[in-house]
Amino acid sequence: MPSKNAERGSAGQNPSLVLSPPLQAVIVDLDGTMVDTLGDFSAALDRMLADLALPAVPAAAVVDMVGKGSEHLIRSVLARVQADPGLYDAAWASYQRHYPDVNGRHSQVYPGVVEGLRTLQARGLALACLTNKPTDFARALLQDKGLDGFFAQVFGGDAFARKKPDPLPLLRTCEALGSAPSRTLMLGDSSNDAQAARAAGCPVVLVSYGYNHGQPVRAVDADGWVDSLAEAAALL
Repeated sequence: MPSKNAERGSAGQNPSLVLSPPLQAVIVDLDGTMVDTLGDFSAALDRMLADLALPAVPAAAVVDMVGKGSEHLIRSVLARVQADPGLYDAAWASYQRHYPDVNGRHSQVYPGVVEGLRTLQARGLALACLTNKPTDFARALLQDKGLDGFFAQVFGGDAFARKKPDPLPLLRTCEALGSAPSRTLMLGDSSNDAQAARAAGCPVVLVSYGYNHGQPVRAVDADGWVDSLAEAAALL
């Protein structure tokens, strides 16, 4: 089982992070962990709401709705504008039509991501991207940002019967990587990632930025917190 004894500095950082047993693989979340995609979400939602003659929702409100899959995001936005829940099917179809057009256009790779992935890859660790974003959208975004070459596997929220925070996606990803859960680190940005990792028996480290449903990320049960993927890679 993973150690939860990461040494913490006075600022809540981890000058060293010891995980036992040694790692075989790393699973990395996408939105809020590798890429700041809030602009993409907002642009697609704005188009969706316009199609339905509904008012736009500010990005500051959208950020707390991100992370639990497209279905949850769309239902949350419809509830925010007090729309008839019966509009969900039309909203879903509109969102799915518009998202490919904006995917990657309003988003940026976070600092330290490429450096961190290179370090992890150079250490011979198997890497997978696991996100609640639909798989096709995830693959297209990784390719657009030049990150696709780092990953042996890419799984989205539609790849399995259940999404994070359920442990099933992590367990299936470990199987695909050929790694034991206890030797597979989850790198994410939210309680979704941490809860899924804990239930799957994976160690978990969270980045200090990203989308944690409006809650402080350091209040989440994790093995450590870092300010970048480069920092995470250096600590392991």
